[in-house]
Amino acid sequence: MAIFDNTNYDFIKWRWHALAFSTLIVLAGIGFAATKGVPLGIDFSGGTIVVVKFEQSVSVDQVRTALAAGMSGENVIQSYGEAANNEILIRVPQLVAEEGAALEQNARAIVDSITKANLGTFEVRSQEIVGPVIGADLQRKGIYATLASILGITIYIGLRFRFAFAIGAIAATLHDVLVTLAFLFYFNYDLSLNVVAAILAITGYSVNDTIVIFDRVRENLKHKRRDSLDTVINLSVNQTLSRTIITAGTTFLAVLSLFLFGGEVLEGFAFTMLVGILSGTYSTIFIAAAIATVLGAKQAKGRPTGARKTS
Repeated sequence: MAIFDNTNYDFIKWRWHALAFSTLIVLAGIGFAATKGVPLGIDFSGGTIVVVKFEQSVSVDQVRTALAAGMSGENVIQSYGEAANNEILIRVPQLVAEEGAALEQNARAIVDSITKANLGTFEVRSQEIVGPVIGADLQRKGIYATLASILGITIYIGLRFRFAFAIGAIAATLHDVLVTLAFLFYFNYDLSLNVVAAILAITGYSVNDTIVIFDRVRENLKHKRRDSLDTVINLSVNQTLSRTIITAGTTFLAVLSLFLFGGEVLEGFAFTMLVGILSGTYSTIFIAAAIATVLGAKQAKGRPTGARKTS
């Protein structure tokens, strides 16, 4: 059964509202990062993460007090998993450039501090240690991977479509990355390797969705040469709307189940994907199309009278 069949919504009418709304979100995210800093996960910043499980109920404040008495620095203590499991996640930043066996000192200090506080019987369920050198290297490679992905997409779209379409698709991709990062900052999710993997997936998802619409625009331009670019793009968005909504909806539901039932380890990845799917669908319909119409109109004005239009 076709959904949103034969629609005739005027999406182009709202292009300036959409651009203003997206600009506001991106600027707010940049302002947040500028004032509070970018929250880097242990993968990039280096440090120690220990998950302990107590046999009895122990509050986060009790663990925080125990660590404050035996360890310095800004430690992060939070509940982990289901409340009934009595698991606490403890993250301690790596304050000095240590290597080798010295990297395990923080983990031992965490266990010693909890033991001295007499909080009851507990066991260490997991332990993750990343040195500062490895963290810096992962951070650099994560940035390179993201930039290389966007560059490859830019080259591909530039070769496949006219200039206005290429810029619109690239802008929509950058929009999705920046909006996703903004929401990660708002909801206090750290940047980790899982999050970077999700961002790379989002870039591919966004571009694929945009290309579907622009392919339809290119086809319609061949048969509707007398219509304005705004009319053709709006028609193409409506013609592919059913495909866009169904694809985004099914993907969103799959990732939502991962977010709800995938556990703490996959929560950041799933949240990033959820925001990216919504942003990618929104940018495909509004941002990419809006920029294509604006730039296309400028190109048309600059074209000599009688010049032939090409797709």
